[in-house]
Amino acid sequence: MSITAETASQYGLTLEQRDFLEVIRQMAVEKVAPRAAEIDETGEFPQDIRQLFADHDLFGLPFEEEYGGTGTGDLMLSAAIEEISKVCASSALMLPAQDLSSLPIRLFGSDDLKQRWLPRMASGEILGAFALSEPDAGSDPGAMRTRATKTEGGWLINGAKNWITNSGVADVYVTFAVSDTEVKYSRGITAFAVKADAEGFRIDALEHKMGMKGSPTGQPVYEDVFVPDEDVIGEVNNGFAVAMGTLDRSRLGIAAQAVGIAQGATDYAVAYAKDRMAFGKPINQLQGIQFKLADMETKTAAARELLYRAASMSENDEPGLGKYSAMAKLFASDVAMEVTVEAVQVLGGYGYVKEYPVERMMRDAKLTQIYEGTNEIQRVVIARTLQ
Repeated sequence: MSITAETASQYGLTLEQRDFLEVIRQMAVEKVAPRAAEIDETGEFPQDIRQLFADHDLFGLPFEEEYGGTGTGDLMLSAAIEEISKVCASSALMLPAQDLSSLPIRLFGSDDLKQRWLPRMASGEILGAFALSEPDAGSDPGAMRTRATKTEGGWLINGAKNWITNSGVADVYVTFAVSDTEVKYSRGITAFAVKADAEGFRIDALEHKMGMKGSPTGQPVYEDVFVPDEDVIGEVNNGFAVAMGTLDRSRLGIAAQAVGIAQGATDYAVAYAKDRMAFGKPINQLQGIQFKLADMETKTAAARELLYRAASMSENDEPGLGKYSAMAKLFASDVAMEVTVEAVQVLGGYGYVKEYPVERMMRDAKLTQIYEGTNEIQRVVIARTLQ
């Protein structure tokens, strides 16, 4: 199942956008899916898929037309991420990663910053990374140790980040650092746009991961990296608000990825169950398998509706977005994990081997419960709105 005409009408996708989505769906099936197993096996960033996305304006989906984007909004972006995630979550991650890294500049950056960075990010000419987490400061940004010291004309950044998507392939790293050590907890943080070729900046190591292997995750290191004042994002010492304002919206991309993984696993399990014979008939005629498939489809559809509701709220700047984006990310990622485990079970022994894609989908699904805020953190975000 994918977005239907009824759903498109309900949430506001135009006929032109639906046609574009069909092009993306076809591209995913014909161009991305045949590369998925190899990308997972080699762990290499797929530059060919990056160029394919750039050629078809996919990187422009989150951006306004004035910066060279498509101006099509969060629902269209979510639907596109979902379609690609059905066949290759590593490749799909390029889109939410570009959305995440550009959002601080789009929401809080100066006009100069927007003009210098956004058009090239919208075209896919350059990629971005969002550098918030650290080895000892993942879910707790208040424990951040990276420091920014004021100097003539700018700032010197020293420290290290960890778990950063697009490490080694990004051209700009939106970096958060403590700029005022006298301010309590997270209030003295500032956001900076750090160029990948800045002196003193390097990627120290790349992680060897369970899933999403085609998306490099690593540890940026900063040794007296100079950042000019004009590359500060938002107000000095207001970086925590920049990060939280960004994550309220960017979590939608991870929810969309989770929905796509779940739908891809469901679709594959359904097709397999039609052909696999046991006890003299296709296993989709066995009630035990039917119930599994029914639950998988139902929960994925429910996750999609919650995602699209949150995306609609984001497009219309409705109050309560933080709560709904957290709920969408929480529910969709839990569903993706549950559904992919069941897909492996439907395939039995075949589900456990790499010749079939559901074991990869299961490994990829796990990360959606962890990054851009663990699901435990999502529950804290949601609970706080109920007090």
